[in-house]
Amino acid sequence: MAQDSGPGSGGSAGAVPPAQEAARLLALEQAGLSSAPDEGMDRFARLAAGIADAPVALVCVAGAEHLSFPGLAGLGAPWSKLRKTGLCAEVVSAGRLVVPDARTDPRTRDEAVIDELSVAGYAGLPLVDDDGVVLGSLCAIDHRPHEWPDHVVDALTDLAEACAAEIRLRIVTRRVEEARGETAALLARSDLVRRASEVLADTTGVDQVRHQVGELITGDLQASFAGISLEQERTPWDATEGRWPDGTVQDLAVDPVVTPWPTGRAAREKRTVTVHGTEAVRVGYGAEAADRWERLGFASMVCVPLTGTRRVIGALAVAWRRAHEPDLGELAVLTATAAYAARALERALFIDERIDVARQLQDAMLTELPQVEGLELAGLYRPAAARDRVGGDWYDAYGLLPAEGASGGPTLAATIGDITGHDIRAATLMGQARSMLRQADHDHPGLGPAAAVEALHHSTTTLDLGLTGTLVHAHLTPRTHGGWELLWTNAGHPPPLLAVPGTPCRLLTGHDMMLYPGLDEGWHEHRQPLPPGSTLLLYTDGLVERRGEDIEAGVERLGAFLTEGADLPLERLTGELTHRMAGEEPGDDVALLALRVPLDAPAPPDPAGGNPVDRRGPAA
Repeated sequence: MAQDSGPGSGGSAGAVPPAQEAARLLALEQAGLSSAPDEGMDRFARLAAGIADAPVALVCVAGAEHLSFPGLAGLGAPWSKLRKTGLCAEVVSAGRLVVPDARTDPRTRDEAVIDELSVAGYAGLPLVDDDGVVLGSLCAIDHRPHEWPDHVVDALTDLAEACAAEIRLRIVTRRVEEARGETAALLARSDLVRRASEVLADTTGVDQVRHQVGELITGDLQASFAGISLEQERTPWDATEGRWPDGTVQDLAVDPVVTPWPTGRAAREKRTVTVHGTEAVRVGYGAEAADRWERLGFASMVCVPLTGTRRVIGALAVAWRRAHEPDLGELAVLTATAAYAARALERALFIDERIDVARQLQDAMLTELPQVEGLELAGLYRPAAARDRVGGDWYDAYGLLPAEGASGGPTLAATIGDITGHDIRAATLMGQARSMLRQADHDHPGLGPAAAVEALHHSTTTLDLGLTGTLVHAHLTPRTHGGWELLWTNAGHPPPLLAVPGTPCRLLTGHDMMLYPGLDEGWHEHRQPLPPGSTLLLYTDGLVERRGEDIEAGVERLGAFLTEGADLPLERLTGELTHRMAGEEPGDDVALLALRVPLDAPAPPDPAGGNPVDRRGPAA
């Protein structure tokens, strides 16, 4: 008669080493075995009952606290539904255990399960995984004493090995699936780092860096929020600003230095900071931070310092609305992304600073327009929507003194110009051209606008500034009997528009070559009276140029709008024209200078002018 040949000891489950206990529980989880019915394990139980000629057979697995029966044959309620009972030490620790009567055997008689299942005859064969860990047993049970012949035990042993092989196959399959998932996650994270290096290399502004980082992290790492806090030289910190998965920009509106917050700690201490839960925030950062944490709905946050080439410039904050413990792979991805972001931000801050200087330079050139009796003036400059675009658009107006010994002459000079380029160099050249043109007018009183443009061209060519561009330069003189006289020269610029009450809007079309080194054909002057009520508009091409449309069509539309709004106050008129022609976010810089002769001014006599006046040769 076969007896147990295993090492069974009547101890408790605690006799199993902790490492083996953990391995057993993990293997059962990977095999998907618990108290839930398992069709495959039920089949093994039915085969065991038939082989042993026993009323009950079970596939038992030992969980952390319960003995579960994923495979069962011959047990009625409640076991057929519950499929678990108290933990049996023998199942956990034994090898093979075969006894005629478990009620009297010293190794099993004290186990509660013996009474619960009315066990007498018992034959249990171990189910072992690839690492030799006993996961449970395949057992045949009789409610009466039962002698187990050797051939029955041998058959049950073979069946137990087949059952264990099925379990081992499930474990291996699960591990392969997990490995595939981990490999896929690793590849996805590697791809995220690669894409971060690529997209952040092309960013040119802080806002663009924030946008790209937010899209990368919230999309690939399933985070609820990704934001950046920056430490800057003049303004110590700006608000953390992030992007939610739906694309909404969320401004956290907090100064992490003044108000304790994980981003501030990460930057100050130059280390990654991880926070989980409101209570941890309360303990580490105070009640105000905890209240804010709850309002934002965060559960976990990781903050990584943004380490630049010379100093820490801020911190990257990533948050989840559910508790989340980043693994080493995620932390590595965040650290790499923060490094790329820090370099991009350093570059962006440098570029932004240069752009700000250029913008300030351009703004400084747009001086306050002079007050001129009998004439209204209004100017407008609107930069392109793309913040990194600076250029050479400008307008100017200034008073003129008559030539020595002359009793009259021009009172006002007016200019609209556009130096070629959309960069700091163009803005710098614009400032030089503006100053040179003023100098030429005041050094050569009485010679007219063409002479001033000629002097400008001569100076920029002699100094080899490489200046190219277009402009309209005009002198305005009050007429004896009312109104003004306009004397202008056009160096390749869009033609001025003149709106006179009761007549169609008119283009002042006379023009010559643009400013360009090596071209020196001279510029002509043209004369035009400005009667009371007339409005003269000078503008740059950013107002009338549209992709896919001839510039002439844009000028025609501008003339129609000018006619419609000719009675509007000048400042409102320039705003309306810019809005209707270029929209709220123009694609190019726009500059306008509008001049109007008030209606209450006396009407001038019928001018003999209107024809070009050539001071340097035949009219063009």
